[in-house]
Amino acid sequence: MKIAVPVKEGVLDAHFGHCSHFALMEVENQSIVAEELIAAPPHEPGKLPPFLANLGVTDVLAGGMGGRAIQIFNSNNVNVFVGAPALEAKQLVEGFLNKSISFTANCCDH
Repeated sequence: MKIAVPVKEGVLDAHFGHCSHFALMEVENQSIVAEELIAAPPHEPGKLPPFLANLGVTDVLAGGMGGRAIQIFNSNNVNVFVGAPALEAKQLVEGFLNKSISFTANCCDH
């Protein structure tokens, strides 16, 4: 499993499409085994889902994301979880793995 979190200064960036970086966490046996920070490409509708899928991402944790982006991720076999709380990326992924955080409504409506 490889989880992507859109971040700004290490914390979840609530607007997925305009984040500066992605924290990528490689997970084995419910534990983070590798971390990587990569720069996000310039914002262009529909570009980020295949970009992350090509990096082997299987899951995305986001604050808000447009419906079309979610559809493109799903068509690339990437699971999307929206409504994530604004936490540091590693803390967010650990909370996701041990089910100690809650995801709320998608805060993006476009």
